[in-house]
Amino acid sequence: MRHRMRGRQLSRDTEHRKAMRRNLVQSLFEHGKVRTTLPKAKEVKAMAEKLITLARTNTLNARRRVISILGDRRLVDKEQEFTGQKLVQKLFSDIAPQYADRQGGYTRIIKLSDFRIGDGGNIVILQLVSEQAAPKGTARRSLGLRRKRNERRHLFASRLAKTAKSAEKPTTEAESAQPAAPAAE
Repeated sequence: MRHRMRGRQLSRDTEHRKAMRRNLVQSLFEHGKVRTTLPKAKEVKAMAEKLITLARTNTLNARRRVISILGDRRLVDKEQEFTGQKLVQKLFSDIAPQYADRQGGYTRIIKLSDFRIGDGGNIVILQLVSEQAAPKGTARRSLGLRRKRNERRHLFASRLAKTAKSAEKPTTEAESAQPAAPAAE
């Protein structure tokens, strides 16, 4: 039985699971988004949101708690050179102030159409929500809109078929029985 046991095991032992969660959260805060599987993203999302909420208070106690949970690794740039900034410093100075007036929901999970090649796992993007990066794409069309569009297509096709029939309309017997008008000389 699993009374009062929460969280996913993710086919890992406890230390491996904690390290994996910690590394994914660190990468999320460092890069702004992470590409992973859906169950891992759901686990990491909860941890990241708690850490951002804790960082919003910006106290020494909160900083120590974040360091104890997350660790404090140094950040690198694209050439793998150290930037001089640490991850917790970035969390408290850059990330947490963005969400000062937000009551939660600091991350979003975007499902991709990709599947992992080895086992077919669902691939998602876990990213930090920012006002500048609005979700791209259009809303999914409802069945009613698709039905109306389909009806318009059929109506257009039937009109097109009628005009094609009238253009190639063969002469009727009554029209062919009438003699042609004599030419005026």
